[in-house]
Amino acid sequence: MTTIVGGSASQALAAALADELEVSLAAVEYDRFPDGERLAAVPDFDDDRAVVVASTVSSDAHLELLLLQDAVREAGAEEVVTVLPYMGYARQDEAFEAGHPVSARAVARAVSTGADRVLTVNPHEDAICDFFEPTATAVDAAGRLAEPLPDVLEDPVFLSPDAGAIALAETVRDAYGDGETDYFEKTRHSGTEVEISPSDVDVDGRDVVVTDDIIATGSTMSEAVGVLRDRGVGRVFVTCVHPLLARNAVTKLSNAGVEAIYGTDTIERQSTAVSVAPTLAERL
Repeated sequence: MTTIVGGSASQALAAALADELEVSLAAVEYDRFPDGERLAAVPDFDDDRAVVVASTVSSDAHLELLLLQDAVREAGAEEVVTVLPYMGYARQDEAFEAGHPVSARAVARAVSTGADRVLTVNPHEDAICDFFEPTATAVDAAGRLAEPLPDVLEDPVFLSPDAGAIALAETVRDAYGDGETDYFEKTRHSGTEVEISPSDVDVDGRDVVVTDDIIATGSTMSEAVGVLRDRGVGRVFVTCVHPLLARNAVTKLSNAGVEAIYGTDTIERQSTAVSVAPTLAERL
């Protein structure tokens, strides 16, 4: 039998996945010792297969995941499947400067020690799956982003912020069932400075759905929306798999004129509008 074990940052998704698979959901205890060290325990776990679902949105969440993997193994689990709805440090897939770590590799190695199998949802680059041992499975949940969109969009355009993400825009468009796809040309000058050049698509009076795998600070996305406003766009909806939305990202996007922000529950935020549980269930 299988039991779902949820990290503290992924409790809603863990419950949704347990419901989707019609399996048990473990009662997990999260605590912190007086010296600040964390505790994550599953005192009532009694199954031979554990599916640990934990988005690593912080350093504490990373450590909590390792503790949960060890806890279920200690409780007798013969197989531990780890699901990383959102993998922190995944965008650091190469050394930025001499002497810097490949952070995605370091994290993957740590997670691999406690897992027989790893799944991760829409990693920033599929190549990071190779850092795991055995190789992790990338799960594409982009199609879920079509569900919260309005039933009727005016001659819609599904737009990705750069050419590398056009497949994601196409996936959302196909799931929605209608529309054109295109992308912005994005030139990154530094870690914080990005130049957005408008694409050739005509957006005058048309509804646009801007898609991306992750929205972090919202700076690039709000700039892209500003370009659309200058070109007479209709309504603008923003969708992303991972709604990190750090700092004042929501404010930036709202001020840019975004009608609504839709994300999944890989990161549980106010903008979470749809669950990736059905997509994960198909791979479990």
